[in-house]
Amino acid sequence: MGCVLDGLAEHMKDYRDDWTFILSDQPEPDEATVVSAINDSGAEMLLNYLPVGSEEATRFYARCALEAGVAFINNIPVFIASDPEWARKFEERNLPIIGDDIKAQLGATIVHRTLTDLFVKRGVKLDRTYQLNTGGNTDFLNMLNQARLHSKKVSKTEAVQSVTASRMPDENIHIGPSDYVPWQKDNKVCFIRMEGALFGNVPMNLELRLSVEDSPNSAGVAIDAIRCAKLALNRGQGGILYAPSAYFCKHPPKQFTDDEAFHMVEHFIAGKKSPTSREKLDHSRGERKPAAVAGQ
Repeated sequence: MGCVLDGLAEHMKDYRDDWTFILSDQPEPDEATVVSAINDSGAEMLLNYLPVGSEEATRFYARCALEAGVAFINNIPVFIASDPEWARKFEERNLPIIGDDIKAQLGATIVHRTLTDLFVKRGVKLDRTYQLNTGGNTDFLNMLNQARLHSKKVSKTEAVQSVTASRMPDENIHIGPSDYVPWQKDNKVCFIRMEGALFGNVPMNLELRLSVEDSPNSAGVAIDAIRCAKLALNRGQGGILYAPSAYFCKHPPKQFTDDEAFHMVEHFIAGKKSPTSREKLDHSRGERKPAAVAGQ
């Protein structure tokens, strides 16, 4: 039995489908018990895949990882790697950390980021955009509780904002979980709309529908994150793994375009210092300059 804490939304305690979970009558274990279990298992890293909104539970297991002396990969939108205080704790213990909020292999966020980056590179002014998602699995059922969604919306929105030519006004960008549709089961459907202007201020818009099997969509990315964490452990490298975090996660400590992050990861795997990123890690993100500005 693990520690549930806030890991289970109140409205889901009586949920039953073709599977069953059991909430034990026994007291939840304390931190020392969990740390002992991690050590006894021989694990080298701990992956966090708790439900969205598990703020208290995520911090509990991050502390357990620190005490157990294992690497931590934070796959959900609770800010650990991107929180300077938590990042410092892992650096002090020389333990690798990757986070926060894993990207799917080919999901709504990576597609939306890629299109936004394309607008910038082709000099298209992006005026307004939304991303709406529906699904029928327990992830979407859990997210019916709006109180659990703040970090999720921040994570997904900033993932797109970070690759725009300049920051969009909040009222012109809407990204986040939209609704639970039970009959969709594990199928996730994403709708993206982007409105902008071409050269001469000529209006254009783009609409896209993406349908994927949701649950396994981040598995390959998680495996690559595990591989990078293992490389860091073998090298005695602790603290934030900036390159894997930027490439694998929606809300890393430092945002880069996916092209930049890809090359940074290649250099990380090869054990080389990235020639294009090291200097950028010391700067906050500035405005990107498009190839041509529409209407000018």
